[in-house]
Amino acid sequence: MSSPNDYDAQVDVIKEQNAPILASFQKSLEQAGLAKKTIKNHVENIDFFAEYLVYYEPLTRLDEADEGDISSFLMDWFPRKAMWASVSSTKSYLASFKKFFQWMGETKRISPEVVDDVLTTLKEEREDFLEAVEDDDDLW
Repeated sequence: MSSPNDYDAQVDVIKEQNAPILASFQKSLEQAGLAKKTIKNHVENIDFFAEYLVYYEPLTRLDEADEGDISSFLMDWFPRKAMWASVSSTKSYLASFKKFFQWMGETKRISPEVVDDVLTTLKEEREDFLEAVEDDDDLW
């Protein structure tokens, strides 16, 4: 098991590696002419997902994420950890993931296979993701 300092150092390195990806994604959304609020929402969603990717080991960069990470995030971690988790926020994440992973594929940061797997997961598991936050609402 690594020491807390090693973990913190690894997280810092990953955040440094993720920063230019997030900045480029934001720039691409601006160039596409999306509304400022929409851009802010997509970038904040992906940034929060990036936080999830370093919450547990193995620590993962954004360009290493795949459909399994998205599924775990939307089915389990997001409904349990985010106080604002709801059907509408989950739909927002679905849209952000679709935009982000399509862009990651277009810019050759991830393989076409990962893009296809992510898009398939988002489509096929959509109702499960929405039910995960509806079920969590019942706890309160």
